[in-house]
Amino acid sequence: MAAAAAAVVGAAKRLVPSMNRVLVEKIVPPSKTTAGILLPEKTSKLNSAKVVAVGPGSRDKEGNVVPVSFKEGDTVLLPEYGGTQLTLGDKEYHLFREEDILGTLRD
Repeated sequence: MAAAAAAVVGAAKRLVPSMNRVLVEKIVPPSKTTAGILLPEKTSKLNSAKVVAVGPGSRDKEGNVVPVSFKEGDTVLLPEYGGTQLTLGDKEYHLFREEDILGTLRD
């Protein structure tokens, strides 16, 4: 099992997004508490994701690279629609442009 999980993470790490794109893995909120109480879908619906990889950035008019403002490991807030869905190994990822991501969620 651990080898399979490492292979999936390795597949995601091999993908380097181009330009100002960000590869994220959506965070699935728990459907029940530790005590076993089922939570309604609406209470746990926050469209957040963990950043897995980022591209080098886009270029400005002078040709300088403008780096992406997110980094690997950030938790971000995603729009309800958009992005490109990818399946690497047996995990599902989404690819967004930097400007489509709504913001960073801090603890």
